[in-house]
Amino acid sequence: MAPRYKDKDGDVVVAFSGKWISWTHTAIAYAAFLGALIVGVSLHYTKIVQNEHYGYPQEWFPSVSATIGDRYPERSVFQLFIAITSGPRFALVFLWYILTARPNSTLPKVVAGTGLFRSITCGGWTYITSTDDHDWHDIFMISYLVATVPWTLGCLALSPPNPQALKYRKLLAGLFFGTLIPLIYYFIQHKVHKVPGAYTTYAFFEWSLILFDVGFDAVTALDFEGFEVIVKDLKGASKGNNQRLADKIIEREKEKPIERTFGAGFSWDEAIDAAADVYNGFVFWSILTSLGVTVWYFPLWHMGISGYETMVFSTVSPFLLGIKSLRSLVMRHLRIVHLMALLGLTSYLISTPEYRLFSVALSVSTLCLAWVATWYSESAQPAKLEARVSAWTLGLIASSIAKFAFRSNNPIWPIVHAENGGWNRVGLGLAVLAVLRSTRKSPSGHVDSSHNRKGSPFLAALGLGGLFFGLHSLLSDSSTLILWAWEGHPVKGPLAVPHGAYTIFAMGAGLIFGLFYEGFVSSWTFFGIASVAVAVLTTYGNWLGYYGSLTFAFYTLALTPVLISSAIRHRPGLTFGLGFFVYNILVLANVWVVAYAFVPGGPLMREHTDWVMTAMMLFIGAGVFSLSASTTTSRSKARGKSSNFSARRSRSYYLYVLVALQLLSMSIAYLRFPPYDFQPYHADEKIVTAGIWTVHFSLDNDMWSSERRMRDVIKELEIDVVGLLETDLQRIFMGNRDTTQFLAEDLGMYVDYGPGPNKHTWGSALLSKFPILNSTHHLLPSPVGELAPAIHATLDMYGEHVDVVVFHSGQEEDPEDRRLQTEYLSELMGESSRPLILLSYLVTKPKEGNYNTYVSDKSGMKDIDPSDWDRWCEYILYKGLKRTAYARVSRSTITDTEIQVGKFIVGQPEGSDEQIGEDQVPEGQRFPALFRGEGVRGHRYHVFDAPRYYH
Repeated sequence: MAPRYKDKDGDVVVAFSGKWISWTHTAIAYAAFLGALIVGVSLHYTKIVQNEHYGYPQEWFPSVSATIGDRYPERSVFQLFIAITSGPRFALVFLWYILTARPNSTLPKVVAGTGLFRSITCGGWTYITSTDDHDWHDIFMISYLVATVPWTLGCLALSPPNPQALKYRKLLAGLFFGTLIPLIYYFIQHKVHKVPGAYTTYAFFEWSLILFDVGFDAVTALDFEGFEVIVKDLKGASKGNNQRLADKIIEREKEKPIERTFGAGFSWDEAIDAAADVYNGFVFWSILTSLGVTVWYFPLWHMGISGYETMVFSTVSPFLLGIKSLRSLVMRHLRIVHLMALLGLTSYLISTPEYRLFSVALSVSTLCLAWVATWYSESAQPAKLEARVSAWTLGLIASSIAKFAFRSNNPIWPIVHAENGGWNRVGLGLAVLAVLRSTRKSPSGHVDSSHNRKGSPFLAALGLGGLFFGLHSLLSDSSTLILWAWEGHPVKGPLAVPHGAYTIFAMGAGLIFGLFYEGFVSSWTFFGIASVAVAVLTTYGNWLGYYGSLTFAFYTLALTPVLISSAIRHRPGLTFGLGFFVYNILVLANVWVVAYAFVPGGPLMREHTDWVMTAMMLFIGAGVFSLSASTTTSRSKARGKSSNFSARRSRSYYLYVLVALQLLSMSIAYLRFPPYDFQPYHADEKIVTAGIWTVHFSLDNDMWSSERRMRDVIKELEIDVVGLLETDLQRIFMGNRDTTQFLAEDLGMYVDYGPGPNKHTWGSALLSKFPILNSTHHLLPSPVGELAPAIHATLDMYGEHVDVVVFHSGQEEDPEDRRLQTEYLSELMGESSRPLILLSYLVTKPKEGNYNTYVSDKSGMKDIDPSDWDRWCEYILYKGLKRTAYARVSRSTITDTEIQVGKFIVGQPEGSDEQIGEDQVPEGQRFPALFRGEGVRGHRYHVFDAPRYYH
């Protein structure tokens, strides 16, 4: 009987080549096995290479069964992808039957039935493991292997007259069955003869079977090219009189810019091109943002200007494009220049900090040269230029998302490696592939910058400098602007999680707006709105300040493609070289406002972030003036060119990438959202373990990011409340990082970041296992030296309100500052009627000078150990609590300052200074024995070589 709708016409809703079913099946099937392998090796390497006879190093590669077995999460990864594979798998078997079916022929039906049987038995041994039911697992596995023989031979017998497909089928079938011989041999060597390493060799042949098995079915893609899978709407459900609301809107709006963009078809090649371009942009921003933090290491240890700060000027390399012969050379060899720029991704292999910095600086210099040359080489084709600029801008968003996912560290920075969370090798491999993909086509050509030039290159350069600085200083991390608005507890504004996704969304929305509404973006009206927004984010906190931040993010991303596309029409060497020079001046000014005590001319810039922000907007305004000075004719021509079919297609793929990035951002926000159910370590005994540590901006002695090492020792010491100093990393020179995000999430603690980056301090932070009921930030009197930050928080400790103060006093060189700060803080502590713990950096000797004000009747505070005479910086003081123990723990190579830790009991009187032996202390009130003697990883009890306990 003929199909009911065979001769009926209808709208084609979806149509695609049948080969995509094969390719989808192949990709997902490989992802199932390889995904499980990657996860298993990453998490349980030594366990999955272990067998009943040997383990690592005799056996060093896991078998398929060990990889996809019972361990979580690799088993789940495998099962998830196998489930997804089932759809394409059944479709593949169906299409193969349609292709090979012949009248009065039984073999196609038998092969199709065998294919269905194999698919079902695959599900059987996948979801019923040997642990669940060993017998049924083996039955399904053996059935699958047995059915493979008729499936393979049947497909060979029924193969259509396609010589290429038949050749590959014979090759893969031969490899599959040929592999069984050494597979069985080495299994016997392992099982019977117990030969070391035999199981590893067996594992390689077992994995080869998987590759050949899936590859055999992948050959159907060559046969299915003649099929087109079509979904038709015969009843008008998707079109016609019963249009969906979305369709009506699209029909009505189809002549608008966004609809013209998405009206084109879809090409995977072009989508991959766009993804590769965006990844190149991600690499640019990753390496650029790493330069500041690698430079910062040196003045940090020199406690002043080191000379290495000059490396920030490596960005001015576009000046070299002013030399015509060199410009031509670079443009002819863009692929080589881009590949050379990847040197910075390999710098994590360099252990010497100086050489690592030089490597990063050289990479930044090459990247800036390469990207400006790339833009210039495409300037004759506005659509292609727009694509390159969009990719560069999306790279910034991708970089911010990567830091959002990795809790403010970029996984391919040179300060990270595998041991502290780096994905350097993966990042480098993808970068090489992305460069090769993006540079395989010749540039479209550049405009002659000596003709038809409108606007001032000098003003354009100022605009670029302000723009680059705004993007880098405020938008390279999703939490930067949130911390500008942070005012403490109770929370009255945004949080890094989940609201970092808001910042990223505003950036993406701004980019879309800039691509479609260039005229308004270039207007003084929009600039005026942005200027007001900057004033709001600089002046106000909480939600009002953050609304200004979102507006600024939207504006800056909208302006980026417009300003760069206009500026590149000038002489690139002058415009972009000068633009990066202006950017560098703002970068230095941005750190001068807080480092004024250590740099020449510092007092002039002291606490003047408002000047820096004003300069940034004035420079951006100069760029807007340059835009307005260019003729509207030239811009309309560019828009006309960009409205053709290929331009619309190109733009759509970058917007698809943006949508994917936004979905990723939202997913990260959801996954990172904390449970807020944190518990102290020894709740039964009402013990509070409190510590103070100066963490040296989370860079260890060898220029590695130190968050993970800090987490480990804090956890092992069982610290419930910890004050961290030198924690404000939200500047370009510090990498725009936030150590507290990682520590709070991994340790399960509430957090107060302390005074934000717009408060001009080096930072102080509070992390607590106990809920933070209220916290107030203080900037103590500092008429000469650096600002002294303090957090005064009230915590709910076992139902009792206890105050905690975290404080960093001024420098030794400024005695008057420290005296005034002592008076201020002592009065603050004296006013509190609640129990109180001070976690501080005081810069004084015990029982001398300002110490006698901190420990006095005025403050009501007591020293945790009055007999400890060997102190200068860190002190723990207390009142209204019973102090039971005190320890000093060495820093290892994490920072330049030890950890001081004290134990207190809530709800009991203070007690005396009489010391007792550890054997007189209940076990739950003792410090861990892990740090006795040589300790662990360079951390040990020092000074007294053991904790002290008190009656």
